[in-house]
This record gives sequence, C-alpha cells and structure tokens, in this order.
Amino acid sequence: MSNWQAGKIPRLETGRYILRGIKEEDAKELFPFMSDRKTMRFITPHPVDTEEKLQCDIKASLHNYADSKEIPWVITHKETNEIIGMFRLHKLHLWHKKAELGAIIREEYQRSGVMTEIMGEVLRFGFEELQLNRIVGDIFEGNHGSARLLNKFGFTKEGQLRQTDFDGENFHDTIVYSLLRQEYEKLCNQK
Repeated sequence: MSNWQAGKIPRLETGRYILRGIKEEDAKELFPFMSDRKTMRFITPHPVDTEEKLQCDIKASLHNYADSKEIPWVITHKETNEIIGMFRLHKLHLWHKKAELGAIIREEYQRSGVMTEIMGEVLRFGFEELQLNRIVGDIFEGNHGSARLLNKFGFTKEGQLRQTDFDGENFHDTIVYSLLRQEYEKLCNQK
C-alpha cells in the first residue's frame, strides 16, 4: 500500500483551486448542481434526485477509495472556499496502472478555464505520483468542450462506442480518449 492510500485523500492545488477529499457532508453543497439535468447532461441521463442518494454515492466513492479503486475530490475555489465541482480518478487499477477521469463542474463555472487549470495537476499526480501508464477520458458524443480539453492535453481519440447510454428517449454514443505515460512525458519535455 502506498502512502497516499494509507491516510486521507491527497490534496491537490493549482493557482485558483484546491482538490480535496470528498466528505459525506459535502452532499448538501454538491446536490444543487449534481441533481441538475443541464449540468449533468454529458454525465448521466438520470442525475441524483435526493440529497440522501448523493450521500450514499459519496459513501460508495469513499469505500472505493479505501479499496484503491477511486480517488474522489471536490473542487473548491481558493478565494471563496465554495465547492464548484467534483473530480475523480475512477476505474482505478493499480496493477494495470490505469484510471479514468470524471469531472462535474457547476454550470456558472463551465467554460471558465477550471478544467484547463486543474487538468495539468491531475495528470501530474496520476502519472508521476501514482505511476499510472494510461489515463482515459470517456465522453458522450456531442460533449465538444471536453473533447477540446482532452485534445489540448494530448489525448488520442481511440474510437467511438455505439449507443452505450440510454436517456429514456435516445441512445448516446461514447467517445474514448486516452493519454499514455510516454506521451505525457514527451509533452512535458517539450515545454
């Protein structure tokens, strides 16, 4: 077991934001945007509908952290200390050295550079501290903002999984992107 697993969820920091370990009591502040269909449109067709359900989801994430399967954070703004999003490395597999990105940003903070600012720190943490070899970004087709972000950070579009999700009316395709350790190191050396 590595040091980051033994204690609390590691804290990451950028110029304007802090990623700190999620807590059950965060459900109250997370619920207004995690239950919003517009905010969640590229994540799930069925957002949580009660604060209690969100609290159960947080408990599950913390259990997954204890089992080394996920690292769940909330994103807080340094100046206001308010929670502006949630971020996690999930589908974490330390033997295979891989994980998948998952992010949800409050509507009023979307398209404001939050993800551009924190992505570099999350990739550094994943590749350098966790020693991952592969980080994946799976996004719904039509999520152009996330596609631009992944392209900006050197991710490769691997393919399209057809009709993976159903929203009650329509099926949606998933686009798979990935970044390998050697690609990350090459990009870092170019800076």
